[in-house]
Amino acid sequence: MSEHSVRFGGSGIPQTVLPAEDPVVDSRLADAATLSGDAQRTALASVAEDFPRSLSAWAALGDAGRDTIESYAYYRIGYHRGLDALRQNGWRGSGYVKWEHPTNRPFLRCLDGLQQRADSIGEADEAERCALFLRQLEPSWPPPSDG
Repeated sequence: MSEHSVRFGGSGIPQTVLPAEDPVVDSRLADAATLSGDAQRTALASVAEDFPRSLSAWAALGDAGRDTIESYAYYRIGYHRGLDALRQNGWRGSGYVKWEHPTNRPFLRCLDGLQQRADSIGEADEAERCALFLRQLEPSWPPPSDG
């Protein structure tokens, strides 16, 4: 755990900032983004296989899912991996996880993707829980479209 992973904002509410991904992950995800269809999903799955704790890989797989259920499953894995990462970095079940920190974005993307896919399959209670959790972690949710 980094000694600076939990910060206190001006209001005294703790804020968790996840550490950066391994640069190899970022490079391989950038390479995968140049592909499409099955080739892209295969490349993304290879990243997740080699780096199973990579929230960026799970978020990218969720984004590239062939259907709602596949995306839902990838986002759910990213969400649970993200909770583990947050706890390992000092988060104790409350406090902010702000979008303004790029390293937090993969987790927030997974949580948002899970919320949207849960809503689309009629899992209203899960969608509501995810939407509430997003607003608790990042009160200005959703992020600006350029973020």
